[in-house]
Amino acid sequence: MREGSAPNFCPPVEEGIVIVLEDDNGERLEFEFLGLILHGQRRYGFFFPLTDDEPVGSSGEVVLLEVTELDDEGQPSAFELVDDEAVAAEVYADFRDATKDLYDFSD
Repeated sequence: MREGSAPNFCPPVEEGIVIVLEDDNGERLEFEFLGLILHGQRRYGFFFPLTDDEPVGSSGEVVLLEVTELDDEGQPSAFELVDDEAVAAEVYADFRDATKDLYDFSD
């Protein structure tokens, strides 16, 4: 089990958790859950997109989604894309800091 190095980072309870989301066009998309960042009073999830052509993480792309609903157990159950670029940049910086020992963020 991977652990982050920041109090605002909530890693997945186990590696390899995959969620399936449906976009506005009804297309099903699969993502591996990387963890949550708590930022202010909001929660943001980080994910690697999964496709048949690219293994987990090979694209280098990370998707940031805001948690908009929790289930009865307090777990994220609904997400939305983050529209505010300034907020996205702040949250991504928090994620990079919290997971710097887990992932290579070469630019």
